Amino acid sequence: MSKKYIDVMDTTFRDGFQSVFGGRVLMEDFFPAVEAAKEAGINHFEFGGGARFQSLFFYLQENAFEMMDKFREIVGPEANLQTLARGINTVMLDTGSRELVEMHAKMFAKHGVTTIRNFDALNDVQNLEYSAECIKKYGLNHEVVVTLMDLPPGCEGAHDVPFYEKTLRNILDSGLPFDSICFKDASGTSSPQKVFDTIKMARKLVGEDTHIRLHTHETAGVSVACYLAALDAGADGIDLAASPVSGGTSQPDILTMMHAVKGMNYDLGGLEISKVLKYQDTLQSCLKDYFMPPEATQVSPLIPFSPMPGGALTANTQMMRDNGTLDKFPEVIKAMQEVVEKGGYGTSVTPVSQFYWQQAYANVMFGPWKQIAPGYGKMVLGYFGKTPVQPDQEIVKLASEKLKLEPTSENPLDIADRDEKKTMSYWEGRLKEENIETSDENIFIAAACDEKGIAFLKGESPLNVRKTNDATCENDKECKLGEGNSMSNATGNYTVVVDGQKFNVTVAEGNADIQVTPVETSASAAPVSGGGAEVGATVAGNVWKVNVKVGDTVKQGDIVAILEAMKMEIDVEAPCDGTVSAILANPGDAVEEGQAIATIS
Repeated sequence: MSKKYIDVMDTTFRDGFQSVFGGRVLMEDFFPAVEAAKEAGINHFEFGGGARFQSLFFYLQENAFEMMDKFREIVGPEANLQTLARGINTVMLDTGSRELVEMHAKMFAKHGVTTIRNFDALNDVQNLEYSAECIKKYGLNHEVVVTLMDLPPGCEGAHDVPFYEKTLRNILDSGLPFDSICFKDASGTSSPQKVFDTIKMARKLVGEDTHIRLHTHETAGVSVACYLAALDAGADGIDLAASPVSGGTSQPDILTMMHAVKGMNYDLGGLEISKVLKYQDTLQSCLKDYFMPPEATQVSPLIPFSPMPGGALTANTQMMRDNGTLDKFPEVIKAMQEVVEKGGYGTSVTPVSQFYWQQAYANVMFGPWKQIAPGYGKMVLGYFGKTPVQPDQEIVKLASEKLKLEPTSENPLDIADRDEKKTMSYWEGRLKEENIETSDENIFIAAACDEKGIAFLKGESPLNVRKTNDATCENDKECKLGEGNSMSNATGNYTVVVDGQKFNVTVAEGNADIQVTPVETSASAAPVSGGGAEVGATVAGNVWKVNVKVGDTVKQGDIVAILEAMKMEIDVEAPCDGTVSAILANPGDAVEEGQAIATIS
């Protein structure tokens, strides 16, 4: 009896890179490994979309469309090249208008895509209908998704088999077109038994001819068991990655899974161990200079209690490293449970996972529910669609007050269509202002990446790659290196923590004097000469906006400036009544926690 053929999608070059390196891998560094994967017999790749769209423009000084074209050239015309889309968010973190959702499908079809995997983090089927039509309109395969996770202990009301059956029935009843179905668990927290029961349920609903696959991560340590359960229940495909970007926060390793099915009636993609070994050797060599954060290779027993996707975990911890707040990571993870429960049980996958993280981070840094992260607030207010259960009404009220928005049940696409900044014409105008070519690609880049897209197209975006040597960065002062760099001769100013208290320290070689002064740790009123107070940055980050000018009268609690940190906007409030006597930071400036942004007298 022949073995059942299981389609294997290699996620190395999209989810693998995102889960380990925050998506920051240069195309010329990894293209030899793509060639090696092809030689190993792999012909189904996840190669773009998701965070591997914006990250190229934000951090790599690379054009994602050019990367996709070159990838297609390497693997040839017959390979199934797949991307990830977030329903009406497509490859953005905010809702797109109808014309931007259609332009996403049009551009990705033009640049080598075969299949788009399309999900909505809230499992709101309304958010999948229009994007599905656009994907099929441009001749692409549409893989519709039901998003999975386990709820934290003590929580109930969603994310069980009946909830997934209801979601799948809604998909079928809607009539939206699809070619395959994926059950996607970005946090890897679903139990093997729930996976088995869910796949069994789905197979019964859709029959034997519909392609069903499972996507999960190793973050919680049960991914191989979940894949075996899915195969046993009748799944047709699974997603795997190659070492060194497999396991940990990523997908299980190809070789690990091949070992797991030995003696079973499954043929994993027709792959051969010897050829996969050669491919992995090449990939290891390609990535040898990249800094690998230790958490990327680890399994965390805490993740099922506070579901954090592998693809977001390392991106967030790396940002915490940059901001000097990595010591707060355990507290933020712990705080997520309450945030998930009160937020209405949207699946912890982008962009909702980022909303959860931002709110948990704000709760830790500023006190529980003292600030509302804009994305989280808009989610509980209904601006991204309907959450699986009603959010906590006190949080809804608080979000409405903080964001000055009323709750809504309106279709998010209708809201987006009224937003001028979500039109092609708006971004075409911005390109003309900057004397940039108004191609469809450039308009979409600008629309998807906002002003950071404009900066890329003007050649002004930074190179921010974390490597353990400076070969890539020697000509770019903005390039940030990884933790593997030598700290010898590291003279300069640093912040250190001793017994929980922060100090500014000046470090110098030899026997030079070292000056030590306590650091202000909050935006409380720090006295300045002549009376008044400094307005200090609440966290380390970049100044996004300054809302006042010298001479303005402010009251305590007025928003003086807005910082950008951890992909969120953070208000900096006036600590007292008075008149703005000085502005000490400009938009775009990097500031440390406690650093004065303005003074009030």
